[in-house]
Amino acid sequence: METRDTVFIALFAAIMAALAVFPPITLPLIGVPITAQSLGVMLAGGVLGARRGALALVLFLVLVAIGLPLLAGGRGGFAVFLGPTGGYLVGWVVAAYAIGLMTEIFWHRLTHVTAFAISAVGGIVLLYAIGIPWSAVVAKVPLWTAIGWSTPFIPGDLVKCAIAAVVMVAVKRSYPIITPRGAASTTR
Repeated sequence: METRDTVFIALFAAIMAALAVFPPITLPLIGVPITAQSLGVMLAGGVLGARRGALALVLFLVLVAIGLPLLAGGRGGFAVFLGPTGGYLVGWVVAAYAIGLMTEIFWHRLTHVTAFAISAVGGIVLLYAIGIPWSAVVAKVPLWTAIGWSTPFIPGDLVKCAIAAVVMVAVKRSYPIITPRGAASTTR
């Protein structure tokens, strides 16, 4: 791993921490806030690529696990991984990797539409596929109940996908960091 890679990984871990500062929007009835940190997951994969994006999230989650209050609302510590939202936290690594991988594969055809679709598949479909069952098991509720809890978050997540798509395409055009899949070049 090059120094440049390490810097990008650390930078995106810091961006994830900074996104926790944005005031969360708490939805009535369910009391769970919509935060900006899932946008960071989309950006980590879509800007850094699969490996560096996933490593940035691993670094961030290690810092959370050791007790730093880096999650929205100032939460931190290993206990957050054992709660109903723990699956989403673990899913962040998988989502960042998947978004990065899809971005690398579709790099030469990356448009706002494809970047939005990539962000939605990785940042909503895949992330929910990990987080919802985890929530159901930990909260001891039926899967359909956990799905119902997550449904109000979809509109906000779609807005985050749109923001991520704009950033991904802008970075591709101005300062591409990702190496497309199958590219023979070693420069990034």
